[in-house]
Amino acid sequence: MKILILCTGNSCRSLMAYGFLKSFSDKLQVFSAGTEPAKQINPKAVQVMQEIGIDISHQKPTNVSEYLNDTWDYVITVCGGANESCPAFLGKVNNRIHIGFEDPSEAIGTEEFIISEFRRIRDEIKQEFVKFYSNLKI
Repeated sequence: MKILILCTGNSCRSLMAYGFLKSFSDKLQVFSAGTEPAKQINPKAVQVMQEIGIDISHQKPTNVSEYLNDTWDYVITVCGGANESCPAFLGKVNNRIHIGFEDPSEAIGTEEFIISEFRRIRDEIKQEFVKFYSNLKI
């Protein structure tokens, strides 16, 4: 089963979702990408995933153009709020799904508040991707 998780910057939400799916099963081929990839993964995303035993520190934002010629069982977009538009994937896709989340990197406030937003979004991503995974026919 080949899955691409897609968002704009590919520095936070898509990489957290990637980390969860990879932790659920080694039978899944999971990739993540962005239409405008950031220069590096968000360190707070790495931190909150490490808190629960998932290491995404070796990942780096990747441009979706690297995957356009591949065939996918699922392409899942994870961008969220009204201020964002999810990228469209024009490659060969059997199933397109949108599971949107707010962008914790846009949180404003104290360091404690910002990291709490990363944890909240991490937990939402886990909850939604557990549901997604439990419905897969592997």
